[in-house]
Amino acid sequence: MNDNLEHLSISLPDQKNYEISYGLAFKLASEKLSGTADLEEQCHRSDSICHTENTRHMILLKYLNKPVQVVLPEMQITFQDSAEELELRDKILILHYLTQAKGLPLTGNLIAYQELREGAAYYPSFFKRAVKPIIDYFGANPERIYDASEKMGGYKASLRDVSVIIPAFSRVPITLVIWRGDDEFPPNANILFDSTILDNLPVEDINVLCQLITWQLIKS
Repeated sequence: MNDNLEHLSISLPDQKNYEISYGLAFKLASEKLSGTADLEEQCHRSDSICHTENTRHMILLKYLNKPVQVVLPEMQITFQDSAEELELRDKILILHYLTQAKGLPLTGNLIAYQELREGAAYYPSFFKRAVKPIIDYFGANPERIYDASEKMGGYKASLRDVSVIIPAFSRVPITLVIWRGDDEFPPNANILFDSTILDNLPVEDINVLCQLITWQLIKS
């Protein structure tokens, strides 16, 4: 019993720090959105819709194929057509996208995570948490990812062997590619991004977003 209590006394502060970090990130992102000088223009850049009435604003956008509304000044972030609660990390991703999007058109040029600024440093963690589970779960039967991605608005891409595009946000398409294994090589996978990705989200958020997508695919 004492050993268990000692273990808990070590792990609980870590969880607390995690919650504090997310709480602070949400607070800062909320303040940034609230302080946006031209909210309608920024919504245009993120390809979202802004309804304004007096001092109240409602922003409408899609996140992983689900309609979301952000109400200011209350900073209420909810699904429009579901009572399902958004996790704090999802709310932070939404706020970061809304405040960072620069409105640049997609180029169609795909890049790998390692090509992102600071991506090489984060790649071992990114591979372990976002890419490897795709290989482990879908590698033996890659076509299963088509059905699994439908709830997130996923659709077939033209990359070999099996590939899907998931529109995380309107300006943030995420492309997943799976290569079948053979007698010489085991199955492999990768996650690719439009070259404008860093104009919409920072590297840290891309890491979190891809992990969320991967685990939602597996749950589906």
